[in-house]
Amino acid sequence: MVLLLPDGEPESVRRPSPLSYAAALPMGRSLARAGREQGLVVHAVHYRFRGWNGTDAQPAVDAARAADDVLQRYGDVPVCLVGHGFGGRAALHAAGHTAVNSVLALAPWLPEDDMAATPEPVKQLVGRQVLIVHGTNDARTDPELSYRLAERAKKTNRDTCRFEVHTDGNALRQHHGEVQALAADFVLGALFTRPYARPVADAFAAPPPLGLRMPLAAGFGRSLRR
Repeated sequence: MVLLLPDGEPESVRRPSPLSYAAALPMGRSLARAGREQGLVVHAVHYRFRGWNGTDAQPAVDAARAADDVLQRYGDVPVCLVGHGFGGRAALHAAGHTAVNSVLALAPWLPEDDMAATPEPVKQLVGRQVLIVHGTNDARTDPELSYRLAERAKKTNRDTCRFEVHTDGNALRQHHGEVQALAADFVLGALFTRPYARPVADAFAAPPPLGLRMPLAAGFGRSLRR
């Protein structure tokens, strides 16, 4: 099961934006196609509110509730949380749910480092397969912040890696084919214990910073089909 977590906003109690869900659908369709033969099911999570809203962390709460629903409807099946932007942050926060075995965070929105604030949690990632993907030219969510979080997470969870998409922005449109292929390889490997592609396996095995600044090679998806 993949739970797809759309982007959001820092503060808002308005209804979620349809545009955020529309932006998440191509990735959902790509994963559903890739996992069709294995019986992969993809559901988009519908948030109650558009905003993260401080300590309420409402998208993360909604993600955990969706995982509860998966257990009730499908039983004990492994869940991968796949999120973009604030959805990526929600996926990382909700990773501690017992049904979750993996997290894919695409350009996760993370708060600026603040010595007075509680740092983003990473203990909930222990025992999960974690992949972070970030464009190096992202002007909306700072890629350096996702690197620092991955660096902290790697200290307690070896199954953490991070890929950088050079010259790409927040939406990861410039290299969307490679990003979708990377996402599919990770999700199918995490949920169905299929061997990862060599670059992904190398990223997991490499110590920081190598495994956390792994470049996503042009033609990644095409090379897997050969």
